[in-house]
Amino acid sequence: MSRIKNIGILTSGGDSPGMNAAIRAVVRTGIYHELDLFGIRRGYQGMIEGDIFKMQTTDVSNIIQRGGTILKTARSKEFMTDEGMKKAFTQLKKHNIEALVLIGGDGTFRGAAHFFEKYFIPAVGIPGTIDNDLTGTDFTIGFDTAVNTAVEAIDKIRDTAEAHDRLFVVEVMGRDAGYIAINSGIACGAEDILIPERVTDINEMLARIDHDERRKKTVHIIVVAEHDNYGGAKEVKDIISTRFPALDVRACVLGHIQRGGSPSYADRVLASRLGFTAVNALLAGNTQVMAGVINGNVVLTPFTEIVKSDGYAINNDMLEMIRVLSV
Repeated sequence: MSRIKNIGILTSGGDSPGMNAAIRAVVRTGIYHELDLFGIRRGYQGMIEGDIFKMQTTDVSNIIQRGGTILKTARSKEFMTDEGMKKAFTQLKKHNIEALVLIGGDGTFRGAAHFFEKYFIPAVGIPGTIDNDLTGTDFTIGFDTAVNTAVEAIDKIRDTAEAHDRLFVVEVMGRDAGYIAINSGIACGAEDILIPERVTDINEMLARIDHDERRKKTVHIIVVAEHDNYGGAKEVKDIISTRFPALDVRACVLGHIQRGGSPSYADRVLASRLGFTAVNALLAGNTQVMAGVINGNVVLTPFTEIVKSDGYAINNDMLEMIRVLSV
């Protein structure tokens, strides 16, 4: 494995702030070790189509502060077929690519695990997703930036809510994970936070609103993850408006602004650290593992153990704290 000379790098799935910083770290670490680095555009789909080019250190100049991904990203159903994998392998051999660094989420690593079953291509993954919902790392690249983006937006919404005595339901990303919702909600002093990991007691939420109305609390912010069991912001807003027709209730969906923008310092450092680790892991003979950081230490976790978390990390004490601090 130490004889690897050519490494391909791709970004796959949803983009996240910090992906470019990870690409930069992989390319420059590889060049330091006198390796040839090949960028694969549009993820696995680009691998199938041979959208591959050799990268130089200048290709990653001035990108550490940029959001998105210079390699672009895509989701490829074709790659999950035998024919698609065969095409991808043919393109890798054509470009003499001997190993891969994959930046993405659980779908990216599941694809790599299936590919490895058919074709022996050493690969190391880097967790890039704003949802922070992967086992094997405390934080994923992009999560810190996404939360800060949500916090800034919710702070501004609270200003206008206070000016008009309105109740706002703010929807943040997190189809299967409430990490953005719970962290941004706590940071912004939200009165209620609805997340997919916990079944929402809608009557309990309505009772709290009624209590606040009776004591003349005129500003109320509810943060909801986009896939709460009652739906998103609009669905929750309609329930509240039906129960309290006199209230001025508004829904606001933050959407994809959480994915874009310049990455925070934390995401830049994490991405740089994991990009550096990924190349060194390949050179040390590791394969089919994801690089992550747990308790400040770099760890390597097999792809087969990388799954979307099921809410185990949502601390019940945090949920109780929300109830107490919203009094």
